[in-house]
Amino acid sequence: MKEGENGLEPQEKLPQEYGEKRTGRRQLADRESVRPLAGREEERERKESKLPAEGAGQPGASAFLHGAALLGIAAVVSKLLGTLQKIPLQNLAGDTVFGVYNAVYPLYTLILFLATAGFPLVVSKFVSEYAVDGRLEEARQVLRVSALVLMATGAFAFACLFLGAGHIAVWMGAPSAAPAIRSVSFALLVVPFMSALRGYFQGCGRMAPTAWSQVVEQTVRVAVMLALLLLLLRLGSSEAAIAAGATFGSSAGALAGLAVMLAYWRKDRLERQSLAQSPGYRPEAAGGGLSRSEVPAGEKQTRLGDWQLAKKLAAYALPVCLGSLAVPILGLVDAFTLPRLLGAGGLDEGAALYQYGLYNHGQPLVQLVAMVAASMTAALVPAIAEASHRGDLEAVRSRAAYALRATLLIGLAASFGLALLAEPLNMMFFRTTEGTYAMRVLSFTAMLTVVNLVAGSVLQGLGAMRAPAVYLLAAALVKLAGNAVLVPRYGIDGAAWAAVGAFALAAALTLAHALRAARVPAPRGRAVMAPLLAIGAMTAGLLAVTPLLAQLPPALPPRGEAAVTALGGVAAGALVYALALLVLRVITERDLQLVPQLRGKPTELLRRLRLLR
Repeated sequence: MKEGENGLEPQEKLPQEYGEKRTGRRQLADRESVRPLAGREEERERKESKLPAEGAGQPGASAFLHGAALLGIAAVVSKLLGTLQKIPLQNLAGDTVFGVYNAVYPLYTLILFLATAGFPLVVSKFVSEYAVDGRLEEARQVLRVSALVLMATGAFAFACLFLGAGHIAVWMGAPSAAPAIRSVSFALLVVPFMSALRGYFQGCGRMAPTAWSQVVEQTVRVAVMLALLLLLLRLGSSEAAIAAGATFGSSAGALAGLAVMLAYWRKDRLERQSLAQSPGYRPEAAGGGLSRSEVPAGEKQTRLGDWQLAKKLAAYALPVCLGSLAVPILGLVDAFTLPRLLGAGGLDEGAALYQYGLYNHGQPLVQLVAMVAASMTAALVPAIAEASHRGDLEAVRSRAAYALRATLLIGLAASFGLALLAEPLNMMFFRTTEGTYAMRVLSFTAMLTVVNLVAGSVLQGLGAMRAPAVYLLAAALVKLAGNAVLVPRYGIDGAAWAAVGAFALAAALTLAHALRAARVPAPRGRAVMAPLLAIGAMTAGLLAVTPLLAQLPPALPPRGEAAVTALGGVAAGALVYALALLVLRVITERDLQLVPQLRGKPTELLRRLRLLR
């Protein structure tokens, strides 16, 4: 096998003293990985090569990017499906129902995060650290304990949301939202356990279970929502009932996602049982790495009891929970203040919810970008935690720097592209240009959300759990104050500017802390100017191309013309931006070599075109 094919890039090899100190322990952990192998041929080939199995230990840059790319693709597919869920809801049921849905969903998301209390990321962190030490039975104990805790908190959260729906809806200034709150609460009985399973497999370095469960969850969610939407519209149901039917799709999708995770867990158990029956099997290795007699006296560690482990997980999880609440908390501030503030300006409940629906036209596209970044953090947290655990500061720096740089480039392009194409995208998706200015302003929260999510994950991987929470609480206060000052005078446009200010504060504080903690130098000079020049080239290209695209299909209806302009603009903008990044050497051949899909012919083609140096 060639160097680098085991998921450890040449520039991220372990220090020699580390390999000498822990060779026996690490090799045994590699041989008896958390992830059982599906075939005996693969097992024999891996033993002969003395290389770790996939999921044994944590990935280097290439394997990390592979896992992040897998989750990123799943996130894009899932969010596209989620966007498809919102578009027919607004198109068929109108902006009032759309406003109710968007008022309820941040509340559900917040309660869900509080119920799971950040456990998925913490589970992946603990599992990855136990796995690299060969303590595999304790890794499975983490899953068992976290699942029990999460099922209990999920049941409590369901009871609070279901029984208190009427009071919560009145506090929001939208009494008609009560049925939707009750409808979505059932998902809290399912999602927490599914989240624990996802965290376990991610900690083992296996991203496929999470990716597939995300896609299945969203597919079922969209299908159920569409079916109920069409049925309730046919029956002539009230707007409150239609909104409740739309939110029930979350509960149905959660059941489907859990079924996928349970199928992977059952397959995992069957493979372990098959491995146990193979010749030369050693129970102590499969159960927990080294037997106690094999562990050097200086390395023996006392195993925690279930209650002690639960308290330790909670101590880590609660700050992580607060650090993951950026979008839900800020969305909840809008849900509890915007309808009331708009109503105070003279609008009745229906008109206020209609304006709130317009305000949320930009959210699906912003959340699409944020979901890509969030999927990257699922692989980033355990990768940085494992490197920090074994004292490899160079790996910490390289992984943090690469993730921050990549997501910043994505976020810049997404924000400027969405802002420039806001009007045709609004018409394409929502049949109107109303709310376009607010949508254009909110586009810039995409870049800020990406930076905040990834920088916060770097801090979490390094054990700085409380800092992101503090920064986000400060951002929520800025959003609350901004709404109070700007919404009465400027309506939803003022709320959009308040959101940009809040996200900018959180992103700036979190990024500065992450760079300092990971010992990554702040970008300056050419590292700043080159990406900005690429954004300038993309902006100039879109300003030149979109008027031409708008004139191409004169026979199409307005929505079809908007679709041609928006989709053509996305393609043209992406092409110009990619070429600019290559010409300005923001992206180099070394960067492309880290992505397996771009090695070989794609890289060779770019080299022949003299776009790589």
